[in-house]
Amino acid sequence: MIRLVDVRPREAYDAGHLPGGVHLDPEEDLTGDLGGGRHPLPRPEAFAAAASRAGIGEDTFVLGYDDGTGWAARLWWLLRHHGHDACGTFDVRAYVGPLTAEEPRVEPARFTATTRNDDTADAVELLARLDDPRLVLLDARAPERWRGDVEPIDKIAGRIPGARNAFFEQPLPDRVLDAPELVVYCGSGVTACVPLMRLVLAGRGDARLYPGSWSDWSTRGLPVERG
Repeated sequence: MIRLVDVRPREAYDAGHLPGGVHLDPEEDLTGDLGGGRHPLPRPEAFAAAASRAGIGEDTFVLGYDDGTGWAARLWWLLRHHGHDACGTFDVRAYVGPLTAEEPRVEPARFTATTRNDDTADAVELLARLDDPRLVLLDARAPERWRGDVEPIDKIAGRIPGARNAFFEQPLPDRVLDAPELVVYCGSGVTACVPLMRLVLAGRGDARLYPGSWSDWSTRGLPVERG
């Protein structure tokens, strides 16, 4: 079974969505209270309940879609994080078919979260390994935020020292696939999931997410690099 999942804000979903598409709210269903930053991870039981309500079961292939915000990739990452690899993403801006305001009736499914423990990194680890040449950090924010020229959201501008820029709207940086270890972050752990998905599809299933990202790092008094 294929399940279309719209992860745009509720008002966008109500204004018109793909026929058959169900809604998961990015701020409520894909965000919780695990870890720091603006968009902490949902607890396994909360995410499992949301996925079950959306009709996602063991044999469901999920096609999540957004409008370029990165939330569809966040859904992909959360499903993979909780043991469900059958997921893809789609940018609704490329869709040319009909839209509907009618919300489909969905039979709840049984989603069991089998949570991984090998796909995240935290500030404590990253701080301890700032000088470790084996670990390559990728920053998925726009280049001007990575450089520290501007910071429209968080209080401190800059990046984690040594991080390379991997803006989520652009292809992966050159030679990044050869890095011994990869950790990706962004502002709050959402758009980082876009290059993470590219890395996994390119064979780097070991790439990890720093969920708290810059919105966590920048509040801890940790080293900052600019320029």
